Amino acid sequence: MDYSIYDAIQSGFEKVVFIIRKDFAEDFKNIFEPKWGKKVETAYVYQELDSYVDGYQRPADRTKPWGTAHAVLCAKAAVREPFAVINADDFYGRDAFIKAYDFLTTTCNDRTYSIIGYDLSKTLSENGSVSRGVCEVDKDNNLISIHERTKIYRNEKGQITYEEGGQTYQVPDTAKVSMNFWCFDPSVFSFIEKIFKEFLAKSGQDPKSEFFIPIIGDRFIHEGRGQIKIIPTASSWFGVTYKEDAPSVQENINKLVESGAYPEKLY
Repeated sequence: MDYSIYDAIQSGFEKVVFIIRKDFAEDFKNIFEPKWGKKVETAYVYQELDSYVDGYQRPADRTKPWGTAHAVLCAKAAVREPFAVINADDFYGRDAFIKAYDFLTTTCNDRTYSIIGYDLSKTLSENGSVSRGVCEVDKDNNLISIHERTKIYRNEKGQITYEEGGQTYQVPDTAKVSMNFWCFDPSVFSFIEKIFKEFLAKSGQDPKSEFFIPIIGDRFIHEGRGQIKIIPTASSWFGVTYKEDAPSVQENINKLVESGAYPEKLY
C-alpha cells in the first residue's frame, strides 16, 4: 500500500481515501497518518454490513463483507471528483498510476470509465495457477466483457492456458487482464447504489454472495450507459497469491529500489 500511495502522489494524485472497517480505524490511522498525512490529503470511510442497505435485513449469519463494489459505494460521501480504485495489497507500478491520472484528468466523464489493463504474462505466479479477469476488447480498446478465468498457468510448452469444464484453452501472453485498478467518474455512485439494491433483493440472503466491481462494469456497458476503456500499462503487477510468492515480490521491489525507481525510505 505504501508503494501505491507513493506512486499515486508522484503521478499527481492529491487525495487518498482509505476504505476500512470501523473497528480498527484508530489503529489504522495511527499507522498511516504519521507517514502520509502531511504529504497528501487523507480521508477514511467505513465499509460496514449496514452501510447503504437502506433498511435491508441481512441474514443473521452474514459476516462476510458485501464485496468490492459495495466498498466503493461506501466512499460516496468522501469523493466528489474522478477517482481511481485499487486493491490495498497489490503492487501496481508507477506507469499504471501515471496512465490513470492522465485518464482521470483529461478523459473520464459520466459515460467514459476505464480499467488499467495488464499483460496476462506479467501477473502469473510461479507457484501455482491463478484466477484472472481476462478482458475482451474491441478494435478501439473498449471493454466488451470480462471473463473470470480460473486455473490459469503456463504449461510445459511455455504457453499460458486455463482450464474450464474439463477442457484446456490457450490465452495469449499479451491478453489484457483486470487487476482491479479502475477509474470512475463520481456519477458511478448512484449507479452502484441502484445495482446494489437489485443485488440485495436477488442474492442478499445468501451469506456468501458478493457484490463485485466487474458486475458494475458489465451492467454499465450492456445497458448502454457508456464505454470502459482498457488502458494498457508497461508495469508489472506484483501480488502474493501463494505464501511462496512473498520472497520473489520482495526481491522485485528490492530491485526497483536498487535501480533508483524508489527511495529506500518512501516517507
